[in-house]
Amino acid sequence: MMLATLLLSAAAAPDFEAAFTGRTMRFDYHHVGTAGEEHIAPDAWRVEGEWPGSRTQLFDETNLGQYMVVVVAPSTNRALYSRGFASIYGEWETTAEAKRAWKAIHESVRFPEPRGPVQVVLEKRADDGTFRELFSTRVDPASRFVDRSPVTSRGTVLTLVENGPPAVKVDLLFLADGYREEELPKLRRDLARLVEALFAEEPFASRKVDFNVRAIHVPSAESGISNPRQGVWRGSPLGCSFNSLDSDRYVLSLANRAIREAAARAPYDALVIVFNDRKYGGGGIFNLYSTCAADSAEAPYLLVHEFGHSFGGLGDEYYTSQVAYEDFIPADVEPWEPNLTRLLDPSTLKWRDLVPAELPLPTPWDQATYDELSRAYQAERVALRERHASEEEVEALFDEVRAQTRPLLEGQEHFGVVGAFEGGGYEAQGMYRPEVDCIMFTRNPETFCAVCERSLRRVIDLYSR
Repeated sequence: MMLATLLLSAAAAPDFEAAFTGRTMRFDYHHVGTAGEEHIAPDAWRVEGEWPGSRTQLFDETNLGQYMVVVVAPSTNRALYSRGFASIYGEWETTAEAKRAWKAIHESVRFPEPRGPVQVVLEKRADDGTFRELFSTRVDPASRFVDRSPVTSRGTVLTLVENGPPAVKVDLLFLADGYREEELPKLRRDLARLVEALFAEEPFASRKVDFNVRAIHVPSAESGISNPRQGVWRGSPLGCSFNSLDSDRYVLSLANRAIREAAARAPYDALVIVFNDRKYGGGGIFNLYSTCAADSAEAPYLLVHEFGHSFGGLGDEYYTSQVAYEDFIPADVEPWEPNLTRLLDPSTLKWRDLVPAELPLPTPWDQATYDELSRAYQAERVALRERHASEEEVEALFDEVRAQTRPLLEGQEHFGVVGAFEGGGYEAQGMYRPEVDCIMFTRNPETFCAVCERSLRRVIDLYSR
């Protein structure tokens, strides 16, 4: 069914005060299934603190995300609120493991607490780009089944940037994982460095006034996080670990409830988990969170790149690195990510308005030379990891790659011009990115391409008006 989506498209935004209490409601559930079967198993309802989101931008019109939550008033059958999102489950179902085994992953969606009973609908995007109902349930906020216990007082809340009320700002919350109690001064230094790096880049630099930034330190018994391929296991409070989805550098956490309970102490629209580790790694999933290794020499890049995923819904534009996904975006399906396209019809290219009229589509570039360099580097990187090389050796390889690929890419005829360049979304052929280079493609640039930057600005607008 597409009922909720149709209601949303026809609905006028409700009066916030009339429809909602001003607090936050959270729906926890288990996302269960295989590559070919998918179910939602409800877990719990939770009331948190003040709703941090916009009181006026209640409907998500960005068309981002693999899933969408829609809140509907049964009395009128009109939508009250919607937001797109992605999930760990949505990535896992494209892996080889999902073809042979079941899995259950704990997830949450948050929305303004309604004043009366509502229907909460979870939708999933179909191959044609439309959303179809996946699950629907009714909740009465006054029910005894809604948890209204006080939010935990555990952890230290730090205010890093304060520009105004949460309802008219993007509330960015950093959570710290793998920092001991006595490492709070180090965390403060790490956060200052990372926040400076984020707001040095556009569009965040010119839109810093639209952000509030806070952090929460939940002390860990040990420094660092788990690294299964090296036999390192840490009981960090937020559960971050390398080797997520069996990809060595990918860092996620399956401790969703712990993350949500910790984060509930402060208002947030976007989450970043900074973990106390030297090894290069991170991750980012749209409207969930991003992660970043604080002590990596590449930490500024990791933060900005992964935040591009989690905040802006941007897709990876690289295609030579090893990933766990198989057929991440099916053939002949136009990706929802705003910076990737199948170019099925050049006349309807999603960023066509930014392409010079005379530029050919697809847009030529020296992909063969780049691929040769990149694949040689990837083989060397795998060899370094297999022999447990030091981070200094890995970072030296990163520098060597920059020295070779930066002049190659910057020397392309159409460098800095928006077009449709083949290679992106983990595929060398049949997938296209907007520019020759971007922080979503390589570690060379310190900027987003014009298409990525525009998409990020649109998301900022969603939370700051």
